[in-house]
Amino acid sequence: MTTEPQRTVEVERKYDVDVQTPLPEWSGIPGVVQVTDGELRQLDAQYLDTADAALARVGVAVRRRTGGPDAGWHIKGPRQGDSRLELGWPLGDDEELPETIATVLAQWTTEPLTPLARIENDRMAYFLVGEDGVIAEFVDDRVRATDARSGIQRTWREWEMELGPAAPADEAARAAFFAAVEDAVRSAGGRDASSGSKLARALGF
Repeated sequence: MTTEPQRTVEVERKYDVDVQTPLPEWSGIPGVVQVTDGELRQLDAQYLDTADAALARVGVAVRRRTGGPDAGWHIKGPRQGDSRLELGWPLGDDEELPETIATVLAQWTTEPLTPLARIENDRMAYFLVGEDGVIAEFVDDRVRATDARSGIQRTWREWEMELGPAAPADEAARAAFFAAVEDAVRSAGGRDASSGSKLARALGF
């Protein structure tokens, strides 16, 4: 496995939505000239942590995910506002935590990691495209989660809007983009997310 991870800064907003809520109408979003057809991605992620949740306490998550274009091992760093640094490595030959990832995690903990949660997700992904490329990716997620330590299972539906490579570069334009997105989300019946991440919600937070 390569030792150099792929580095991505995610800038996204999340929304709760009911099972039967229709998708938003994106025609009023600044700069969007096309919305692609939905692409189905079936994702299956195993999250790990120490017995005393050392990673969760500092806002860090580590997972092994199969399915979708970014299948692999991921470390998600502490959230800063709408953004979060994600490090990614390709899948190895087995499910054991690679030494390269353990080395990165050592800044937070060197204790053994055990299963924390499994999150399965039927995702429909749509690209909001502008004149210069992909402004954002909108995903409609139907989630099945199992808390590996309590055995409790939870299901829900949520939406995410993540900025893409052609997103507005300045803060004012980004704020205007997200304001228009939230108007469309609320008009469709969406609402602010009740939890900061899928992992937190899987664990009942």
